[in-house]
Amino acid sequence: MCGLAGIYAGDGRRPPPSLVLEMVGELRHRGPDGTGLLVDGGAVVASARLATVDLEGGDQPLSDERGRFWAMQNGEIYNYVELRAELRALGHRFATTSDTEVIAHAYDEWGVDCLRRFNGDFAIAVWDRDRGELFLARDRFGVRPLFLAEYGGDLCFASEAKALLRHPAAIRELDPVGVVDAFTLWSTLPDRSSFAGIRQLPPAHYALIGPEGVVVQQRWWDIEFVPQAAGSDVLDELEALLVDATRLRLRADVPVGAYLSGGLDSSAVAAIAAREVEAELLAFGLGFADERFDETASQERIVSTLGVEFHRTLVDARTIGRFLPDAVELAETPLLRTAPAPLLGLSAAVRAAGLHVVLTGEGADELFAGYDIFREDKVRRFWARDPTSRLRPLLFQRLNRFLAADLSRAPEFLAGFYRRGLLELDDPLYSHRLRFANSARCLRVLHPDLLRSAAETSEPAERLAGLLPARFVEMSPLGRAQYLEIVTFLQGYLLHAQGDRMLMGNSVEGRFPYLDHRVAELAARLPDRLRLRGLEEKHALRAAVSRYLPPEICARPKQPYRAPIGEVLIGPAAAEEVRGLLAERPVKAAGLLDPSAVERLVRKFEPGRPVSETDEMALVGAASLMLLHERFVATPKRPSPLEPSRVVVDGEVASTTTQVAETV
Repeated sequence: MCGLAGIYAGDGRRPPPSLVLEMVGELRHRGPDGTGLLVDGGAVVASARLATVDLEGGDQPLSDERGRFWAMQNGEIYNYVELRAELRALGHRFATTSDTEVIAHAYDEWGVDCLRRFNGDFAIAVWDRDRGELFLARDRFGVRPLFLAEYGGDLCFASEAKALLRHPAAIRELDPVGVVDAFTLWSTLPDRSSFAGIRQLPPAHYALIGPEGVVVQQRWWDIEFVPQAAGSDVLDELEALLVDATRLRLRADVPVGAYLSGGLDSSAVAAIAAREVEAELLAFGLGFADERFDETASQERIVSTLGVEFHRTLVDARTIGRFLPDAVELAETPLLRTAPAPLLGLSAAVRAAGLHVVLTGEGADELFAGYDIFREDKVRRFWARDPTSRLRPLLFQRLNRFLAADLSRAPEFLAGFYRRGLLELDDPLYSHRLRFANSARCLRVLHPDLLRSAAETSEPAERLAGLLPARFVEMSPLGRAQYLEIVTFLQGYLLHAQGDRMLMGNSVEGRFPYLDHRVAELAARLPDRLRLRGLEEKHALRAAVSRYLPPEICARPKQPYRAPIGEVLIGPAAAEEVRGLLAERPVKAAGLLDPSAVERLVRKFEPGRPVSETDEMALVGAASLMLLHERFVATPKRPSPLEPSRVVVDGEVASTTTQVAETV
């Protein structure tokens, strides 16, 4: 796991290596174990390395035996052992045992088709010395980030947007369109970011950059939820694939731990991992002082069953408030929940325990239909077949357990909420339209000028609809809902704001067995009834891992991961760092929020007053937007450049400090 930053100048100039080292200096948290620098032709690329494989020989950049292709990466190729053996049989010679060297040889042998052979989470850069061409690519689900920007004749790329802001031509401004995306979809679509002029290389895409610019940008993989007939052995196949996916992600030359929330997904991964490792597995989980969010009892049950060494990180509102500013800076996006902040504290505990790598359970809910949004969509479609029915909307009470304390008004409230757009079944965003409309209510806190600027571009949901693949219409309603959840909530929020960034903020690499493409592709082929059986979510997964877990854990309903909000930002329990964020003076000075709307919102959080979920989302959105402005626009930090520990200039490794100094 590493951080990448680079510049390609197609006009024959050599970008200054000192600038690229400044850029990668912004990524030191991603890789504290060494800095690689490649200087060749019009390309300069740097990496900050987190050493997990081939600790002594894996410093980047690494090349094939001819020295034509030079590879650097952020991430891991988990099946590198098998690929290296295959490439050796084809005549390739290796100098290290690193997975990064495998990338160089694989690209030499198979070109862009090497991506289909990789089982991994990666953002990679390969420099072709003969053609003067740069190859960039991201993994299938976009686990590892990669941002792009064009400044004059420079094509710049980096693992985090903050590195691109170090370019002298970069504009330190928040992008109104990216902000509105996040306030509506929970994430920014790949054609934008939170910052003006910066976009993402989308997940499962590659780009070829030559002297004339981006030669091609193309998708190389997609998940298609097209159910097929399933034999009696499909659950055995799913179990075997999940075991192998976990085994591959335990490959490392450092110890690997696991996150353990107490729910089905992380418990299954931890249970499989505990059987695969020789030493006692170290597991890590959160505990909340507020019992509404705490899962300690379930954690204790699975810990006692597995016999793992468990480390719990306890957090309260004040602790979350202390983590929140750094969490927003790392996420580089407005947030609608405080949930990422405790995870930053959890990764700190992993690092303090001496670990660099953890397995986590992300992806299971999206692939096996674990969220209420899938069940809501199913019930709405059932109701739409008889929209006059009074009985069918009563099913919504089974999906909204948080309303159990007020069931006297629940049927009427739920029927009114879910009736909106009930018969618009041809809408490609049918399953998510209510969520997007509900989240968009948070836009009321944004300044009218910002909203007017964003309105010059198509609104987020319509841009999303325009990005859907041609085969989207061939998927089942459940498959379409799952696809939408993957390309918005999973890729843009869970894997980044709540995943990669909170892990790498403390130099910890997350690995995700459920996102092994073999597991994902099998999940997408399953008949709908095996993913969502009636209203039972994740039916196939529960059955496939049943022998690894106690029955009560295996059958446990989904408990969404959430964290306190109101008391984190307002009132006596709020940390000093966040308490004044939404005061009138700083809000007016930033010019991003509507001061009167913010004032009305804050008053709703006075003790004893009820607040809605949307009010909570708007509060976090407003506070995190202020933090983004403070950290990146008003008073940005500028870390010092990194010093290279390995330098390759024009295909030759610099062997002396004098050569390195001359290059920089």
